[in-house]
Amino acid sequence: MNNSDSSINPRQLGTPRGGSFATVPTSGDRKNLNKPTRGRKKSIFEAYASKEDVSAGLKRGELIQGPLRINPKKYHEAFIPSPDGSRDIFIDGVVARNRALNGDIVVVKLLPREQWKVIKPDGSDKETEVTHESDVPEDMLGTCVPQETAKGDAQSPDVIIEAQFDDNDAEHGQDHLQDMLTDDIKKISLDTGEKGKAAGVSGVQRTKQDDGPKANDPRLLPDEFLQRTAKVVYILEKKHSRAATGFIKLLADRNSELFKRCAMFSPVDHRVPRVYVPLADCPADFVSKPEAYSQMLFICRIVDWKEDSNFASGQLCKSLGQAGEIEPESEGILTEYGVDFSDFSPEVLECLPQNLPWVISPEELAKRRDLRKECIFTIDPSTARDLDDALSCKQLPDGNLEVGVHIADVSYFVLEETALDKVASERATSVYLVQKVIPMLPRLLCEELCSLNPMQDRLTFSVIWKLTPEGKILDEWFGRTVICSCVKLSYDHAQSMIDSPGKVLSPEELPPVSPHHAIAEIQEAVLNLHRVAQRLRQQRFTEGALHLDQMKLSFALDQESGMPQGCYIYQYRDSNRLVEEFMLLANMAVAHQIYRSFPEQAFLRRHPQPQTKLLKDLMDFCNQVGLEIDFSSAGTLHKSLSETFGADKYSRARKEVLTYMFSRPMQMALYFCTGVLDDERLFHHYALNVPFYTHFTSPIRRYADIVVHRLLSASLGARSPITMEKEAIQKQADHCNDRKMASKRVQELSADLFFSVFVRECGPLESEAMVMGVLSKAFDVLVLKFGVQKRIYCNALPLVDFRYQKAGKKPELTLLWEPEELEGESVPQVITIFTLVEVVLTADGGPLKYSALLKRPSLDK
Repeated sequence: MNNSDSSINPRQLGTPRGGSFATVPTSGDRKNLNKPTRGRKKSIFEAYASKEDVSAGLKRGELIQGPLRINPKKYHEAFIPSPDGSRDIFIDGVVARNRALNGDIVVVKLLPREQWKVIKPDGSDKETEVTHESDVPEDMLGTCVPQETAKGDAQSPDVIIEAQFDDNDAEHGQDHLQDMLTDDIKKISLDTGEKGKAAGVSGVQRTKQDDGPKANDPRLLPDEFLQRTAKVVYILEKKHSRAATGFIKLLADRNSELFKRCAMFSPVDHRVPRVYVPLADCPADFVSKPEAYSQMLFICRIVDWKEDSNFASGQLCKSLGQAGEIEPESEGILTEYGVDFSDFSPEVLECLPQNLPWVISPEELAKRRDLRKECIFTIDPSTARDLDDALSCKQLPDGNLEVGVHIADVSYFVLEETALDKVASERATSVYLVQKVIPMLPRLLCEELCSLNPMQDRLTFSVIWKLTPEGKILDEWFGRTVICSCVKLSYDHAQSMIDSPGKVLSPEELPPVSPHHAIAEIQEAVLNLHRVAQRLRQQRFTEGALHLDQMKLSFALDQESGMPQGCYIYQYRDSNRLVEEFMLLANMAVAHQIYRSFPEQAFLRRHPQPQTKLLKDLMDFCNQVGLEIDFSSAGTLHKSLSETFGADKYSRARKEVLTYMFSRPMQMALYFCTGVLDDERLFHHYALNVPFYTHFTSPIRRYADIVVHRLLSASLGARSPITMEKEAIQKQADHCNDRKMASKRVQELSADLFFSVFVRECGPLESEAMVMGVLSKAFDVLVLKFGVQKRIYCNALPLVDFRYQKAGKKPELTLLWEPEELEGESVPQVITIFTLVEVVLTADGGPLKYSALLKRPSLDK
């Protein structure tokens, strides 16, 4: 093997801005792995097209661009969205993927029609578009959060939720990839006239279907039975971080030259290619004691992947620690997704106020509306330390209410063009793991100077309305203010006030309260806010909003070891909804204000309509199982979901299953600059069903909100006009979208990590589960006690036999269990959508793997 496979090319790959981290699996041709070759090696991958050809091809419509998504359960399958919203375009195999990694923006060329994928009419193995990481905006979710998670994520409406999936369910290990790669080269028979063919293609015989038409010949089938296939010809933007966690191994051939220079890095995620790393990067005694490192996690960064190599080449960055331990695994997750968790530099810290304790200057006070004597308070999770927002509610003599939303004025401290501003814009968001937060801003700001801590004077940006008791807006005011919160309430405190409106709480039942405000005054404000929030919420859904309430897992951690002691489904209650409604109201009000003032530069958030093809598939499915769901709009969908189920004890479970299903066609909500979209209708937010929306309420943890604060300030004449061009604002919006997606995925993977450790330490765990998908040899369940999804394979169960069929249009598996006694009878069990089953979650052999097994049904069922 020539040097190109082992040398490290330190060429600049650009700043990792990571969407999803998960990449191509690739494998080696074992026959030729370490054999010396003469002359030039054959290429495995096609050379990328030139920028000029790509640009021309995109303009002519001959090429298509989009984000690459790799199936986490069958990692040789990849997809990009179809520009017209129809069925995703299929990219079959490693060779067709051409070294692109998950999340990369790629350019593809469609393959000839005879190579398009035929979709099985019975759908028995249809996973084609169901297993993707679906993007459900948090406006549709009663999102709830483990301890340490941002309060804003519990109430504010736009965190992206990806459908959970389990990489442990991948059906083939890395060692199977050899055959896959060989198959790939055969499958991707390219047009014979093309230049730069992939090696191995030219020598492969045309498939038999070319000898004459067959019943499943794509050329003879209508489009509805076909999925277009394509190959990657160019990578427009490397969104993937090019970092991975995994293990190092010696090469198999100890006599090869390569053995003396390189080790093999095998990623934990099978979708990532294996990587040659220099032995110089490995521990000094690795060659003599490789077994000592068999369970040691390492971080590797891919720096190159040549056309003629089955493997990428990279650099081993660091050793993390033992696989399966929380801190090494957490650091690996953060690194893979390009999260900057380094300490803030001295240059950044110099931007902070140096004279502590910091006090508001008289000059600054004079510029602001002084609300320090008002009854203003925060409502957050009990563990929250970064308090972005506060609320106030005052009864007016005319019977109306003055309601205020007061948001930390972070832009006062984060000045444009400073080192602090630069690092905040690059991080773009705080990242919430189960056990800790990676903050966007230094802790002096996050937890002290910006945080709206009780009995402390704080700078804020406020939206104050005059509202009728029914929630109708009579007047609206925006401005810079100064407040002094009188108490830090938790959601539990606020909920107890809502649950027992006649009971006056004692000082012992609450955190410290300012002596200037009576507890009864605070309770009255909370109850008035609750009543108005109920009206606002009712009105929103009457006007056609959609809310998908997905189950979220929270953990109780041991204070000393940090290990999970217990886990539970977070309950989203009226106190959460109270805060959510007023954050939504403020975000919508600010969106209108900045768009009126800066129609070309406003930084808003839009939510496109669901993907057409996936929505149609869901409609077909609902028809098959006899569910009457109205998909014509977000509002009708919400109404159907709310009204479809009865009051029996399983209705909640069926609703949860449908909520997961409805999340699949949903697109991601996106930040954007209004000046780059010509059609105002594209600004629309599907889930909220409003024309304008933005993020204003969480500037401590989201850079998007800081941008919005600057726009709002400029719209009020409180600062110089915005000078950024619309293209620069859009670039920042794109980056915020990327980092928001990465942050959400990290949060989910952290929860997955803690749950895996919980199963290992406290399992086996038993739970009821509901079937949410049926395939020919397996079925998916939602584990109701923990809100996790798992796939159960028939061949892992003690069955005499199993049979897949359609009952009408409904997929159905009949399992025939082995008798428990030698001469006993086999027990049949029918598995279909919404079947309730008992499962046991048990730890597997790997450090963080666990599986779900179906409990044998009792004979009396």
